[in-house]
Amino acid sequence: MSDGSNLSVYAKSFSWAGFFLPTETLKKCSALYDFCRIADNIADDNEELKVKEKKFIQFENDFNQKKLHNPVIKNMWDLIEEFNISLKIVQDLLDGIKSDIKDKVKLNSKKDLLIYSYRVAGTVGLMMAKILKVNKKSSLKAAIDLGIAMQLTNISRDVVEDSKNDRFYIKEDFKEISSTINLADIFYENSFYSIKNIPFSFRFSILVARRIYRKIGYKILSKKNLENYQNAGKIYVSNLEKVFETLLSILDLIRLSLTYKKDDQIKHDHILINEEINLNERI
Repeated sequence: MSDGSNLSVYAKSFSWAGFFLPTETLKKCSALYDFCRIADNIADDNEELKVKEKKFIQFENDFNQKKLHNPVIKNMWDLIEEFNISLKIVQDLLDGIKSDIKDKVKLNSKKDLLIYSYRVAGTVGLMMAKILKVNKKSSLKAAIDLGIAMQLTNISRDVVEDSKNDRFYIKEDFKEISSTINLADIFYENSFYSIKNIPFSFRFSILVARRIYRKIGYKILSKKNLENYQNAGKIYVSNLEKVFETLLSILDLIRLSLTYKKDDQIKHDHILINEEINLNERI
């Protein structure tokens, strides 16, 4: 998944946004993060393919067999039981990471891209939402949307780096990079109104993470062409920009409290994903 997987998606923006979460909740989100990171690292290590495959199968089996002497697996099972997380979601995540353990990764369609993004990041958003005590169906779908949006942003940012590792999620072409960011934008938009159903003490943190990550996409678009994009190196949001986006998130919080949308008015573009994965079974 390059540096650009479900993890780095959540790592930096959440270490900033996590500052606004209650300590106990942050601890639980970190336990989820640790589980994802270990699985992720196996796929991203510079080891032979066979070694990675063997390690991954071992990790998956240890999880499925509840080898609780491993604290990371024990903590994950504690979360699954406490928050009633469907094992199908965890399996989707592991399937997504496993799909990167290949000599060459190439996605060929928008459907492939969205299913991959759901597996490696939408799942993490969904599990995170369950830890944040979100129960409404539309809000859980919004958590998937936010995860997918962040993953699409990441893929757009890491095209050069990924291609060096023989991972071609999208073409190294500025038109395609821009259209992926525009696709991400639809998912960012679809995630917004349902944030209102997240308990208030967690809401601001999610709005901050959402804004900071979305900003990366806008910075990529500002490069205007492939040459500028390639010369820019890794595009990230500076601490000063994070402060500014955090302040803007206060306006989001106010806007959210002043708007009301019924669940059936909130869009979630899951048609392509649902052709292969029944999201209702996961929620």
